[in-house]
Amino acid sequence: MNEHRKILSVLAHPDDESFGMGGTLAYYAQQGVEVHLICATRGEAGVVDPEFLTDHISIAQRRESELRCAAEQLGLKAVHFLDYRDSGMEGSEENQHPNAFINAPLDVVTGKIVAYIREFKPDIVLTFDPVGGYHHPDHIHIQRAATAAFQAAGDASQYPDAGAPFQPKKLYFHHFPRKFIRNAVKVMKLFGKDATKFGRNKDIDLEMLAGDKDYPAHVHINYSSVKNLKETASECHASQYNFGSQSPLLFRLAGKLATGKDTFMQAAPPVPDNFRINDLFAGL
Repeated sequence: MNEHRKILSVLAHPDDESFGMGGTLAYYAQQGVEVHLICATRGEAGVVDPEFLTDHISIAQRRESELRCAAEQLGLKAVHFLDYRDSGMEGSEENQHPNAFINAPLDVVTGKIVAYIREFKPDIVLTFDPVGGYHHPDHIHIQRAATAAFQAAGDASQYPDAGAPFQPKKLYFHHFPRKFIRNAVKVMKLFGKDATKFGRNKDIDLEMLAGDKDYPAHVHINYSSVKNLKETASECHASQYNFGSQSPLLFRLAGKLATGKDTFMQAAPPVPDNFRINDLFAGL
């Protein structure tokens, strides 16, 4: 039934797919949907312990190999890199690198994604929510470019050198329910952890995320049947799997609370906030 369906996921770094919407990607790939992934960077700004570089000449090479491992586990058709450099978190020195993704003109990045859309002809495009999940500048930049590309791909007057026009049918933003983040902040405070300095590099402010707006939960995808594939894909990203001092606490708790569901907002065509479906292809 789904053998001619196609999904294009547009993300920023290796591991975004597995730690984020990987369950959904695996779920549809198992049903015969052709799933492509665009990755803007190779995650050069990520922290990698020396033992993970013994067989790789660079962080970028290591993280690319991890992504290809994860893609195989998830059943993706192919991974496509835009060949930009990881920009790091806002305010980091990585922001200043001439090839940092955030320094790439939005219209240029949009044009590259338009070309892929017109080549692959996906029914559905997936990307981050408008704040990139946790305000990472690369996530926000690729989200804006993917959204602009979705809107431009069917317009022959835009990017005429990027191939024949093709309009995908739906655009979805993946997001984590803010209720979960708010509860996580409460748990961290109970254990005396600083929720404003979360993660391996202590550069994620969970309290700020907890205060973000709630995006409509238009779609709930139950991927419990392939949850093992998402977990195996996540394990491919071994160099990024140590989340720091919070790992024994919060991430074990998150694993226990994981419901095997992904949540999406339908960005296009627009729908009411109370719209609810459990299949990305519903109505197509």
